[in-house]
Amino acid sequence: MTDGLSVGRDPAPDAAAPHAGEAPAAQPLTEIILKPAARPSRPPSAPPAPVRPPVELLIDGKQVSVPAGSTILEACRAEGIDTPTLCYLENLTPVNVCRVCVVEVTGSRVLVPACSRKVEAGMDVRTDSERVRLSRKMVLEFLGSSVDLSTAPAAAGYVERYGADTARYGPSAAPAGAGERDAPDAGHHHAPSGTEAQTVAQPVKVDNDLYVRDYSKCILCYKCVEACGEDAQNTFAIAVAGRGFDARISTEEAVPLPDSACVYCGNCIGVCPTGALMFKSEHDMRAAGTWDESAQTVTDTICPYCGVGCTLSLHVQDNTIVKVGSPLDSSVTEGHLCVKGRFGFQFVQNRGPRQGAD
Repeated sequence: MTDGLSVGRDPAPDAAAPHAGEAPAAQPLTEIILKPAARPSRPPSAPPAPVRPPVELLIDGKQVSVPAGSTILEACRAEGIDTPTLCYLENLTPVNVCRVCVVEVTGSRVLVPACSRKVEAGMDVRTDSERVRLSRKMVLEFLGSSVDLSTAPAAAGYVERYGADTARYGPSAAPAGAGERDAPDAGHHHAPSGTEAQTVAQPVKVDNDLYVRDYSKCILCYKCVEACGEDAQNTFAIAVAGRGFDARISTEEAVPLPDSACVYCGNCIGVCPTGALMFKSEHDMRAAGTWDESAQTVTDTICPYCGVGCTLSLHVQDNTIVKVGSPLDSSVTEGHLCVKGRFGFQFVQNRGPRQGAD
């Protein structure tokens, strides 16, 4: 046969030696079948990001150059300027709701959120003007007067930094009863008495063995909603319900978590800045007075379940895992995990006594 496909004849015996006037032949078919290409030892690296042109602006009177597309917050951090944030996180889309990162930009009628406003050539930014400090102080006073910030050290530090008086609006109103803050209908508000500060205080929601929801500590930063939604999990089990002071984080129809669309990935816990969402193990230890972060170690390891290779940060106290997270800078997880990675550590605790122990 002369069709090049007969048995015992390689259709391209020598790719390096083509006939005169012919292009080099393809890789021999037998070599393709019998000698497949070696598998790479690691995933291919992402292509380098295009070089962004520099943008020059003034920050607190200093000439600064940052890549185009940077936010004011990124520019400030590059200069070592500590700009407070509560609703911002590197692995989430900025939503501009906490308003503690606002800065003053010459020519702008209002203060602008540094976490989402892009830099512009010639922009003149002031991060610590009297107007900025007053705005941040008032925001923190509103938060501190209505929300329990006892497990939010960053917020408490901001209160001290700006001299916020969280008691200026009077004594706190009585806490709401169980389910009471889930009941108001949107648009139906009652005028406050004016003699006491409104509060979101309410009983802790404990309806599963994995994590608790203490909305007395919720500042409505929207981080949990973003992580549950399109920024990470795409489950959309929670959203913001209500308007005004009645606004709150809620499942559909305020049903308990086991009856909702929640898949218990716990990514909402990982992004919560105030402890409103917390591992039940941590909640129980705090209630018992045994929680001690100074006695804890954090060890990074790889999740043992599937082959994705997620990085886990194990928080260990008294030789017991008390909670699990993931680094924000992990190229695999970007801080997010699934239910197995975040909560599937109990098998580690079920171990016998150490060998040689009395």
